[in-house]
Amino acid sequence: MDVPLAHLDRPFDYLVPATLDDEATPGVRVKVRFAGQLVDGWLLERVDGSDHPRLAYLEKVVSPVPVLAPEVARLARAVADRYAGSLADVLRLAVPPRHARVEKEPTSDPEPAASVAVGRGRVDVEGWEDYPTGPALLRALVDGRAPRAVWSALPGEDWAARYATAVAAAVAGGRGALVVVADGRDLDRLDAALTVTLGPDRHVCLSAALGPARRYRAFLAARRGDVPVVIGTRAAMFAPVARLGLVAIWDDGDDLHAEPRAPYPHAREVLLTRAQLGDAAALVGGYTRTAEAHLLVETGWAREVVADRAVLRARTPAVAPTGDDPQLARDPGAATARLPSLAWTAAREALRADLPVLVQVPRRGYLPSTACADCRTPARCPHCAGPLALPSAGGAPICRWCGRVAAAYACPQCGGRRLRASVTGARRTAEELGRAFPGVPVRTSGREEVLAAVPAGAGLVVATPGAEPVAESGYGAVLLLDTWALLTRADLRAGEEALRRWLAAAALARPASAGGRVVVVADGGLAPVQALLRWDAPWFAARELAERRELGFPPAVRMASVTGAPAAVADLLAGARLPDGAEVLGPVPADGERERMLVRVPRGRAAELAGALRAAAAARSARKAADPVRLQVDPLALF
Repeated sequence: MDVPLAHLDRPFDYLVPATLDDEATPGVRVKVRFAGQLVDGWLLERVDGSDHPRLAYLEKVVSPVPVLAPEVARLARAVADRYAGSLADVLRLAVPPRHARVEKEPTSDPEPAASVAVGRGRVDVEGWEDYPTGPALLRALVDGRAPRAVWSALPGEDWAARYATAVAAAVAGGRGALVVVADGRDLDRLDAALTVTLGPDRHVCLSAALGPARRYRAFLAARRGDVPVVIGTRAAMFAPVARLGLVAIWDDGDDLHAEPRAPYPHAREVLLTRAQLGDAAALVGGYTRTAEAHLLVETGWAREVVADRAVLRARTPAVAPTGDDPQLARDPGAATARLPSLAWTAAREALRADLPVLVQVPRRGYLPSTACADCRTPARCPHCAGPLALPSAGGAPICRWCGRVAAAYACPQCGGRRLRASVTGARRTAEELGRAFPGVPVRTSGREEVLAAVPAGAGLVVATPGAEPVAESGYGAVLLLDTWALLTRADLRAGEEALRRWLAAAALARPASAGGRVVVVADGGLAPVQALLRWDAPWFAARELAERRELGFPPAVRMASVTGAPAAVADLLAGARLPDGAEVLGPVPADGERERMLVRVPRGRAAELAGALRAAAAARSARKAADPVRLQVDPLALF
């Protein structure tokens, strides 16, 4: 039943009336009576008998279309158990809402799998030969085996084309494929690459941004087996794929892969679970490598696919660190643009060579954080104490929390009315660069408008992390500014996330042999900066995993966060039969009046921990406890 109550998270038996016998097939949506109310549900299976003496009848089959595939139902149960959630919550993520008009549309018979453009049993290895184990990966996919790989992509790599080739190999072996990417830009790139490789109408895209009708139409095409391949954002991680032979994820460190709704599954973990349950191949790729992906390599669950150092050196741009604002160049133009001399020189030389320059700034807006110009006290909203931001050069300060305009702001410490920048945003940086390099076109890419690509030729592109457009012939210089904003975050993954953002931008630069340069404004002795300089994400991932193992942090251990009112959190933990060796950490403040407790166990006790928390939540649900408690297993943020 579609009832998100923990103590009702189990299947219930109902009788099927003769009038519904033909329509009531496993996987259809149904209506049933429960506790006097008509509720939605799923028909999981038909059996001959039941241990319960008195059973009610199904009220209605909502649609005869069996949208819930048996393998997806098994996966949903496994995901619910892993994340201490309910099956109803997972199925709500797995199957999109019904669209009756789409169900009534005529369908066409799918083409045989062997008619794929690459031809059954054959696939081109172009691009993968740069990696010693790449061709072997493709051969295993064509042969119908289930290889598991963690791929570190070379800079400048057309990752979408490489993924399309891997998908084609799986299809050539007579099986289907599922690929999950982080956002719409990556989905568009992969969509175009697959259309070239497989031909038109051989795959569908699944994304919550498609709208109800288009999303449901694509879902039904996959469920009926009309296409062998499904690609999409995290909404596609549960997509039904006939004869699934390959699951793949690109850039698994992106936080967009983490589902914000209960039970908060991560796309990487869902796909790896699918590979385990369905004996499918798995491919985890990116320019960087997460600690979770490195653990797969370290434990032998997956093999790494990396290029030789000689190939890597030939493909990477020249990377150099430089000082921050205290070491600004003597050149007046460089000082105006907040660029250290090395960054200024790299940008000027690239522009003189008629090459574009990418500037990554970790903050959007104009001046997203300000302070008193006289005493440097942070400027706060007089109504809610939120940070004041300046939306433009001549605009009045606005609170970033409540949105109120503080036109008459006066510093509570010294009475000063002038504001200075504490943090400089992308639009202010673009304005400064425009003055420093007169006559050079300046483009911005960020929240308001994300550019997919920019033309060749001299130009400046100021982008926030994740919004960097691809340059037609590669960037002549990539400047990574205000790196402290990423490195100093109070987050377990701050270093890993900083390196991920930097490598994604640096990978868009031309090779050093073609004049490509990357300048990172940070201390060259920091571990993430060292990994960038050497272009060695596996080294940093191994270091990060070793440190987390020593300190007892994920993924070396399993953790669960319990968040809610203090009394509710204490009540749930008191009723939970935690496994031996479990450590309860906290409390730490959460938002509002809530607090958070952390429970840590060895990885081998993860299932016991999830089961104990589920049972405790079910007990609270059964007695109708008033205050809700949020359970998250392996949350991205611990503090």
